[in-house]
Amino acid sequence: MKQPPVTGTEKREVVLTGIAASPGIACGTAFEYVKPEPVVDERTLGDSAEVEGDLERFERSIDKSSRELKKILSFARQKVGDAKARILEAQIMVLDDPYLQNAIRKRIREERKNVEFVVHDEITKYATLMMAARDEYMHERAHDMEDLKNRIVRNLHQETMTSKFDGSHIVVAHNLTTADTMILSRNQVLGYATDMGGVTSHAALFSRSLKIPAVVALGDITRSVHSGDTVIIDGYNGRVIVNPGPDSMRAFEERRCTMTAFEEKLAGFRDLPATTTDGHTVELSANIELSEELHYVVMQGSQGVGLYRTESLLIGSDDIPTEEEQLTEYRRICDTIYPGRVIMRTFDIGGDKLASDTAEEANPFLGWRGIRISLDRPEMFMDQLRAMLRASTKKNMAIMFPMITTLAELRLAKQFVARAKSDLRARKIKFDENIPVGVMIEVPAAAMNASALAAEADFLSVGSNDLVQYMLAVDRGNSLVASLYDEFDPAVLVTLKHVVNAGHKQKIWVGICGGMAGNPIAAPLLIGMGMDELSVVPAVLPEIKKIIRSVSYVSLQALAKEALSKGSGHEVKKLLREFIAREIPDIPLGDTHGENRRTARP
Repeated sequence: MKQPPVTGTEKREVVLTGIAASPGIACGTAFEYVKPEPVVDERTLGDSAEVEGDLERFERSIDKSSRELKKILSFARQKVGDAKARILEAQIMVLDDPYLQNAIRKRIREERKNVEFVVHDEITKYATLMMAARDEYMHERAHDMEDLKNRIVRNLHQETMTSKFDGSHIVVAHNLTTADTMILSRNQVLGYATDMGGVTSHAALFSRSLKIPAVVALGDITRSVHSGDTVIIDGYNGRVIVNPGPDSMRAFEERRCTMTAFEEKLAGFRDLPATTTDGHTVELSANIELSEELHYVVMQGSQGVGLYRTESLLIGSDDIPTEEEQLTEYRRICDTIYPGRVIMRTFDIGGDKLASDTAEEANPFLGWRGIRISLDRPEMFMDQLRAMLRASTKKNMAIMFPMITTLAELRLAKQFVARAKSDLRARKIKFDENIPVGVMIEVPAAAMNASALAAEADFLSVGSNDLVQYMLAVDRGNSLVASLYDEFDPAVLVTLKHVVNAGHKQKIWVGICGGMAGNPIAAPLLIGMGMDELSVVPAVLPEIKKIIRSVSYVSLQALAKEALSKGSGHEVKKLLREFIAREIPDIPLGDTHGENRRTARP
């Protein structure tokens, strides 16, 4: 851990912009959480006694690592419940995997290499494969693998990590794993601010569960902050201010009071319909990963679930769940949210989840994943479709296919649905014969061919995160180019409007379930474009509903028309902020200056 620097010089104020991962606002001194990676040297072992000595050290390290992880898991169950805590079970399962342990023991014996090197090399192979995948689930697993590797090596070296501190602090780190977030929460944590991370990361999920403000993907906050520095963290708009001056401190106090009052006011909107002042109703739904989130979703006033990420069932498991296991989960979700609708997305996983032993893909972002895997793994796909159909008896479920690129893929996927229905009919098992089947529009080719897809689908739902990344050739998780990620780019807006028009021409509804849907300044634009449904993270549901109920649909249509005429994303954002400031002045958008990810002043 770094100690606060001793200096008599006045520090400059630094403003950083990242991704708001957990709502809330706080001010306090920074605690820089540094996890140095263990140094691993490659050595050739001498005689058999030295080999046996390293094997014994490996056994002791595995045992100690297992005790540590089980202790963290137990603590997590107390803090966030069994469902979310099971995320931590993944590391324990990998640690206990006899295949991995035997592979390490075999290499130590045969190659006569030191145990630290073999552990590091063996686990790094798996982590690298996972990190190369496109989907965020696999990235989370990669971070878990790296964390597990470092834990084993630290225990081999008999090193200890300090995670306790006195007083209340804002934790600043390069990145936080799920275990880090949980361990640090034993202290009085005011907030988390990290260089890396995403809003769907497990660490972010834990932060929201613990009601701790968090801003991630800040790029270089660890180079701008030292332990002891004063830090303001705003988990609503994704801003962090280091060494705030008097003006910023006054603004912070005002904003904290404003947000507290605003959240109290929003409580009155939770049970009201998402209807504009002139009677236009929008379906406002929530994105979820775990069935245990449903209680919170209902409390926030959601009309249903617009995206259930079924790949969350893979958390803590190295095997694809059986049909019966999936049925139990799907039925629980549909029963809980009834009569609201639940849109279940079929597995959106990277190829390395199922084929880690195959050749490494040169470009996993354009590789074997999503619907491509489902179509290539008929037994897995059929198990999932049958489970979904069996859980659809209340007629409040819809099925959605991820990463559809061509019309041929959609037609083939629908054939699998038809076959699953036929199987169930033959067994006299009930299901919704008219279950809606939709397409997730997240590939530019699908967006451009939306008319043909809409002719054979029951609905279209835009996955804005991936669509924007693919259209602009920008990985928003890459700090070198993340500032180029702009969901308000004119090309993106024109494409969204094209998709809406294509769906409406075929008389089907069109929604959006990416991060853009939950952006308060984007919601008026999307509704004005004609989006019939917005599916957002549960925390922002009341605020989006407040916006919808405060304006007329006619004014939103005019706003969208004007936005589509702008020449840059910056102009569009300026227009939208001005609209909200004028039409809904009690929406606290926060500071609007600067589009750069980092600014500073003396």
